[in-house]
Amino acid sequence: MPSPAQTEAVRPHPVQYSRQGRVGVIAVDYPPVNAIGHGVRSGLVEALESGLADDGADALLIVCAGRSFMAGADIREFGKPSAPPTLPEVVARLDDATKPVIAAIHGTALGGGLEVALACHVRVALKSAKLGLPEVKLGLLPGAGGTQRLPRLIGAARALDMILSGDPVGAEEALALGLVDAVEDGTSPLEAGLRAAERLLADGRLPQPVSARADRLTGTDPALFTAKRAELAKRQPHLFSPHRIVDAVEAAVTLPFADGAARERELFLACMDSPQRAGLIHAFFAEREVAKVPGLPADTATRDVRKVGVVGAGTMGGGIAMCFANAGIPVVLLDSAREGLDRGIAAIRANYEATARKGRLTAEQAEERMASIHPTLSYADLADSDLVVEAAFESMEVKRAIFRTLDETCKPGAILATNTSTLDVDAIAAATGRPQDVLGMHFFSPANVMRLLEVVRGARTSDTVLATAMGLARRIGKVGVAVGVCHGFVGNRILHQRGRESMALVEEGASPEQVDRVLTGFGFPLGHFAMTDLAGIDVGWRIREERRKAGDPEAEAPDWLDTLAERGRHGQKTAAGVYRYEPGSRTPIPDPEVAAAIGEDRRRRGITPRPVTDEEIRERCLYAMVNEAAKILEEGIAARPVDIDAIWLHGYGFPSWRGGLLFWANREGLGRIAETVQRYHRDIGGPQWRPSALLLQCAATGRPIGC
Repeated sequence: MPSPAQTEAVRPHPVQYSRQGRVGVIAVDYPPVNAIGHGVRSGLVEALESGLADDGADALLIVCAGRSFMAGADIREFGKPSAPPTLPEVVARLDDATKPVIAAIHGTALGGGLEVALACHVRVALKSAKLGLPEVKLGLLPGAGGTQRLPRLIGAARALDMILSGDPVGAEEALALGLVDAVEDGTSPLEAGLRAAERLLADGRLPQPVSARADRLTGTDPALFTAKRAELAKRQPHLFSPHRIVDAVEAAVTLPFADGAARERELFLACMDSPQRAGLIHAFFAEREVAKVPGLPADTATRDVRKVGVVGAGTMGGGIAMCFANAGIPVVLLDSAREGLDRGIAAIRANYEATARKGRLTAEQAEERMASIHPTLSYADLADSDLVVEAAFESMEVKRAIFRTLDETCKPGAILATNTSTLDVDAIAAATGRPQDVLGMHFFSPANVMRLLEVVRGARTSDTVLATAMGLARRIGKVGVAVGVCHGFVGNRILHQRGRESMALVEEGASPEQVDRVLTGFGFPLGHFAMTDLAGIDVGWRIREERRKAGDPEAEAPDWLDTLAERGRHGQKTAAGVYRYEPGSRTPIPDPEVAAAIGEDRRRRGITPRPVTDEEIRERCLYAMVNEAAKILEEGIAARPVDIDAIWLHGYGFPSWRGGLLFWANREGLGRIAETVQRYHRDIGGPQWRPSALLLQCAATGRPIGC
């Protein structure tokens, strides 16, 4: 058997040069996605030089093996010195080529991969290809000419839209924009590229390099950049790289190409130095890491899920049904009452029609998805479902009754899942004779939009069932995170601590709008109380009532929020909650009625309000979350810090540029957090401020939490 060194020695170079007729072919084969690492960069330069020196080659073609064109740089190399040639040097060599260079694009051309294609003279794409510059999602901007060449092809306004969103465009749209020169269907990238080369050689002219084109820049209104900066200041005030992207594209319009490219590089390096870049890259990897469940072998057998049942046609049940219908999985949607079922189906239809009006679906696609959802009032129609998700009222009595019926009705091997957000999954499973087939699938509202899915493993849930649910999460486009059983699981358990402190701070003298302002200033899209209004005050009120009825010693006494719920102020859906809302608006407006209710609650409790600083709000809300997260790790409810980070990133709007709750905590300083938690434990008391042993240990040893 050859040694690793010998194996490396015989491995073919990732870039090979050959010739077909008058066309020199530069073939990249670097599985799995042809990432532009050092070997590919150096290989491209060497192959380009070979092609330029080949007297028999009148044109050069870059084509890639595998499922995609080049998918950009390996982001694991970010922050490390780049061995020459750098990507900007590679694209400069392509731009300067004295023979026409063609890029044949299939699969995806993303980031640096698209920048390579932009430096070519001609681009041809297969119909299924997607092209984009997603660097903004990693806290960066395209650093190899992307901000300079893309505007020269499609204009500054469209280039800004593409680069700021980071979202790819399809081949047909790319053709309409001018990003590619031709689109072909039913062929291979090599064939499409060779045909493009034939057309080019027949024309007999060397196309202008993209860097020399200025037609699409002429007449760009400077107000475009002023307006975009104002929009970003309102929509993404905390983010660093989007504002640098505007600067870079403006440089493409106002400066000669070489000066604009130098400005792009300067701005790229500023983004590289930004702490947001590290946070966004951690968030990027977190989504992939949580798919691998510790202790669950990658080859664990799974069950085939071809048909799904959903019990409950309310807001959550309807949204869950849409998740499966969107993935092409037929759904049986059951409700106990005809009125509720009809209302649920009407809400689903309205949702699809609204999506179609926005151009995100065709009318035909909307109808196809509606047709895959079959309403019923009979449990018998769930008998052949492979998976049933219960999304009924948050009551243990109600859920156990449903699971007893499902146990009697569903076929052997069917997976039974509860969407409970707080209740004991093991107690629900105990209502069946098949607890090994029961688990929690906690979707987040609105279920058809939110990407997080907490997959709750019960004490007797089988590996097969867990693996099936995790795989299904990916299939329906969710970020599945495996967690254990406790009240609130991971996300809501931590949220409960933030909510407890938010309420206590208001009782002590802060206003709801002050608490929310501090949290949105930190980077959350909504403050705690605005989020409560969005979710519905009545939801939490009913959960608290359940805990009180059950005699839970940790259940809170009724408070001013319960008073609002009892008055019918249920949040945005009633246009009044902690805030009031104008018709058709989601903008929260402070309401004197709520201030009066808070004042009444303070008087009843004998509390004299005091001034509360923004810094105290920040510490008590965020440090309580970190302390609880550390306890969750201690107890094994979450296996890794990255699981908690992913849950808060994808389910609760934790700012992605901060990396995640525990990634941020490590950067904030565990010593500072631990000291503050201990101080609040002395000054305030209560189990919520009992310091986590893990937090104290990490702070004392100086190591990151969870390591």
